[in-house]
Parts: sequence; structure tokens; C-alpha cells
Amino acid sequence: MTVTEPSAPARQVVPAEERYAAELAFLAAQDPGPRPPGWALTPRAVVTFVCGSEGEELALPKRRAGLPSKLVIAPKFVGERALVERCVVTLAGERGLLLTGEPGTAKSMLSELLSAAVCGTSALTVQGTAGTTEDAFRYGWNYALLLAQGPTREALVDSPVLAAMRAGRVVRVEEITRCLPEVQDALVSILSDRRVSVPELTATEDSVVSAAPGFTVIATANLRDRGVSEMSAALKRRFNFETVGPISDPDAEAALIRRQAVTAVERAGAAFGVDDSVLDALVTVFRDLRSGRSAEGWDVERPGTVMSTAEAVQVAASLGVAAAYLPGGDVLDLLPGHLLGVVRKDDPADHGRLLGYWDGPVRRRAEDGSAMWRRLWDLRGSLR
Repeated sequence: MTVTEPSAPARQVVPAEERYAAELAFLAAQDPGPRPPGWALTPRAVVTFVCGSEGEELALPKRRAGLPSKLVIAPKFVGERALVERCVVTLAGERGLLLTGEPGTAKSMLSELLSAAVCGTSALTVQGTAGTTEDAFRYGWNYALLLAQGPTREALVDSPVLAAMRAGRVVRVEEITRCLPEVQDALVSILSDRRVSVPELTATEDSVVSAAPGFTVIATANLRDRGVSEMSAALKRRFNFETVGPISDPDAEAALIRRQAVTAVERAGAAFGVDDSVLDALVTVFRDLRSGRSAEGWDVERPGTVMSTAEAVQVAASLGVAAAYLPGGDVLDLLPGHLLGVVRKDDPADHGRLLGYWDGPVRRRAEDGSAMWRRLWDLRGSLR
């Protein structure tokens, strides 16, 4: 009897360089223009990869085996194209890029997309926390080899930053301001001198690691996070800052929420069955509470929590999973409870602010005759 090996388990999340491998290969062949040292794509192609080809069908200059002759590049980041272009220019100049903004504005996703397009991998990542040590930016040691051989190149364990320096790639530092200041400052000399000294290997050719062309850093930082460490002036000067804001176009935000919620529900093994009208209500509530003003111009008291697009995606996905696996009744009836779960995350007073929103815009829309908002108004009791 033949015994078959079990297949490798599917992954919940596929890195951008694998998920969009066909588009990356197509763009590499489609735009043969000049590229900065170490780049897999031209700067123009990187912008196209992130922002899409705006519905235009791009064509290869000549046929390539395994690639389509024409392809429309789908947009992956919903935001200003000018912002993405500035980010690409910063990276092409081998300067550090710091993406700032409120939580849930897709800073990490933009960082991943840029890394995948520029150098072919987004895997070289340091996750900043209060427990992150300087080794995460410099190097560590394999202590078994260190005890057996002493300090040698074989015993040296490269950090993601050091690995990126050797290969001339982009390294991502997530939540850099969550690292302690003395840990952050390990990046100052790396971004200035573009080399790391290894004193333990003095008098050997491995005592200094110099950055190969193409090396640079993309860092992210949340503006509203608590427990963060202020960056030193010296470190700030070595980054170009770009602020990633909320999505300004409500239609674009609704389309993004639907697309990502559909993907999340399908990954959970179900079909997405939430009506567009429910998603429209969800997007309207989030945008009203985020801006402090309703679409009609009525003032709204903003909650302390961040009503981000990422949170809206999670609510839409939860509604989709509930509709698929726990059917029974109108999925709209579940919306107030999920909204309450979002606003209660930071400030208990936000519960009252959500009730105030129900007593204001929701009630007024119900009085204007909208059946959907009238139903939401009837559900006010579920917010208590």
C-alpha cells in the first residue's frame, strides 16, 4: 500500500510578493526602463503595481513565455497616487521612509506592497514592541556555535536589518515608536553610515557589514497609540515622513470594505451574503463618527476610538460570517452590537457617544422615511 504524504497546510495570509507574483513578473517585463540599483521594477512600475493601471490594459513590448500579452493591474492601495509617488521617490533615493497615521489606515499594507515591488520580498521585518532589543536591528549569536568556536561568521545571526543590508533590500520596521528610544537609535548610525560594525570579529573581513546598493528602511508609526516612545531628532532627520490618512472617497471605501470582507469570509469557508445596503449603512456610520459630521452636515460627537476602515472591514466580515453560519433574521439587526464592540475599545464614555449618534442622525434619517434607518432606530435598545 502506498502512503501519501499529507499536503502542506494552506496559509491564512499569503505575502504580497506571492499573491501578486503574476503582476510583478508582468510589470518587470512590461517596463524595461532604468531602475535604481537593486530594484526589481522601475519606479514607475512600482507606482502602477500599488495604485493600479486605472483600468488601462498594459501590453508587453514582446511576447514572454508564461506571461499574458496584456494585463490590467488592479489597485491594491486606496489613497492618493501622489503619496505613493513620493514614497517611491524616497526609496529610490535610498532614504528612510516613515509612514505615519491613525491606526487602520493601511500603513503596514502599503509598506508590504512597496517592499514586494521594490526588492521582491516583504519578509525582512522587525515588529517593534516594548520588548524589542537592539539585536533586532543589529545582530545576535548562535550561542551553541559561539561556545564551540568562539565569535565567527558562522556563529553570527543576522537581524532582518543586517540581512537587508547584505542583499541590498528593503527592511520593514513595524511600530517603530513602540521600541524604546535606545533601541530606536541603533538605526541612526545604520541609516547614516550604511554599515554595521561587529567588534567581536575585529581583524577579520567580517568585522564590518556594509549596505549593498538598494538597501533602505520603511518604518510605520501610529499617531494615536499609547505607550509609545518619542523618536530622537537625530533619527527623525534620517526619515522622510509621509502621513497616510483615511480614505476620502466614500464609494472607494465601500468598495474596499466589500472586497476585503468577501475575501475574509471566503477564507472562513463561506460565501459572502451581506446586502450592499447594509454595507452602505456601515460605511456611513463609520465615516460620520470618524469625521464628527454626518453626510447631511449634522454635527456628531466623535468617539475616542479610531473608526478606521480596517475596523469597518472586520465588522463587515463578522456580519458575513454570521449570515453564513448562524442564519436567522435580518443581518442588519446585528450591526448595532458590532458597532458597540468597536467603540467600547478605549473610552467607556464612547458608549454614550454612540447612543448620541443614534438619537441624532439615525433618528432623523428614520423620520425622513428611510426603511433601513427606521429599522436601525428601532434597534436602539440593543445598544444598552
